[in-house]
Amino acid sequence: MDAPPHVLILPFPAQGHVKPMLTLAELLCHAGLHVTFINTDHNHHNLRRSSSAPRPHRLRFASIPGVHRPNITDLFFSVMDNFKPKFRDLVVSMGGPPPTCIIADGIMAVGAVEVGEERGIPVICFRTQSACSAWTYLHLTKLIEDGEIPFSGETMDLPITSIPGLENLFRRRDLPSICRIGDLQNPIFQFFVTQTSAMTRASALILHTFQNLEAPIIAKLGAIFPTIYPIGPLHALLKAQITDHPAPSDSGSLIPQDRSCLTWLDSQPSRSVVYVSFGSLVKLTRGQFLEFLYGLVNGGKPFLWVVRSDLVLEEDRVDETPEELMVATRERGCLVDWAPQEEVLAHWAVGGFLTHSGWNSTVESILAGVPMICWPQIADQQVNSRCASELWRIGVDMKDTCDRSTVEKMVRDLMEDKREEIMKSTAEISRMARDSVEKGGSSHSALEKLIEDIKSMKFGGHVSAKSDK
Repeated sequence: MDAPPHVLILPFPAQGHVKPMLTLAELLCHAGLHVTFINTDHNHHNLRRSSSAPRPHRLRFASIPGVHRPNITDLFFSVMDNFKPKFRDLVVSMGGPPPTCIIADGIMAVGAVEVGEERGIPVICFRTQSACSAWTYLHLTKLIEDGEIPFSGETMDLPITSIPGLENLFRRRDLPSICRIGDLQNPIFQFFVTQTSAMTRASALILHTFQNLEAPIIAKLGAIFPTIYPIGPLHALLKAQITDHPAPSDSGSLIPQDRSCLTWLDSQPSRSVVYVSFGSLVKLTRGQFLEFLYGLVNGGKPFLWVVRSDLVLEEDRVDETPEELMVATRERGCLVDWAPQEEVLAHWAVGGFLTHSGWNSTVESILAGVPMICWPQIADQQVNSRCASELWRIGVDMKDTCDRSTVEKMVRDLMEDKREEIMKSTAEISRMARDSVEKGGSSHSALEKLIEDIKSMKFGGHVSAKSDK
């Protein structure tokens, strides 16, 4: 009897990339495939420390030493300098028959594709972001050629016209954060240009989205990638497929969760709470922290805020918070280090989400039917916030400002003044997301096709999705 397929899964070593790719690993194992999930040593340790989730017996972990760095900029440089030879050594050291395929993060494409080509292993790229964002990154070179980047900070509201299908949706301020780098030879900017180019050499593309949300852009991506699998929302797909022993919400978390906030939510009125989280990487100055806190308190709604120990920049952790603000926070708010976000968003007390617009957070909010206040900072977050507010109409965009009066107004708009209008589109898109993961839905069908193609090693010529009625 033939051995089952063996898939190597390689995420970029950050929380927002590890989580969806580990969810995919569990789905593939559930379908009978063997998976080796490749972490850095640092993330492997954090995953074991933070997650209580039992792992499928077909899932094993391998780690690459010496890549982790404590801040995101240094991490990019480390991946550029250290990753490829270490990954090659790991693949060679496995021995036995070569893996059936490699599923590599889209921003780990250079090393994965080159090692795959050397070893005769097909590579599928998984871009852990929206189709709109992936399409935008694929047009970085065209944006340069057409003179749309670089640009100065005084003209941020000029429309962008060089991205087919998204003409005049984006302003300069809505492009990925790397487009704000004035020097196009900057190594971080070039990292994304190079990784995006290498991604197009892959056999297929996986996207963490669903057909009805981004069908026009998925279709355009089909001109570059002959095979596309839109398989989001992944956490919902996992719950829909594994019903006898559902994975706990900390399954892909690199940070320990504080579940006490769920008890606090139980005591709040229905749809009254603003949930606040800026993800695992965004940092605030002390001034920004206080502006958000004043705005939330003045907004008049109870709030649950994830305040990581490193949320405020170290050099700004000096002055004490004004006593009257702390009293108001204790009366109305709940602060935790890290929250079980999927459960929080699904809780009946939560009515809005003040978010950094990371793609996992956006997808989780869409599924839960919770509208968003978007405050993007890095990477694809600017794209996501614009799509959420202007394309899908499921939130409001607070990009590039966070003064207390604006925060207060956005809270009141989302929770009161504009709520009825925003909730109509939010509820409809949430329904589409739920439908996509059910049997016969577009994401369910795309996952089945991905598994079938891995088992038969056939890639080429289709978008594995259909519309959900």
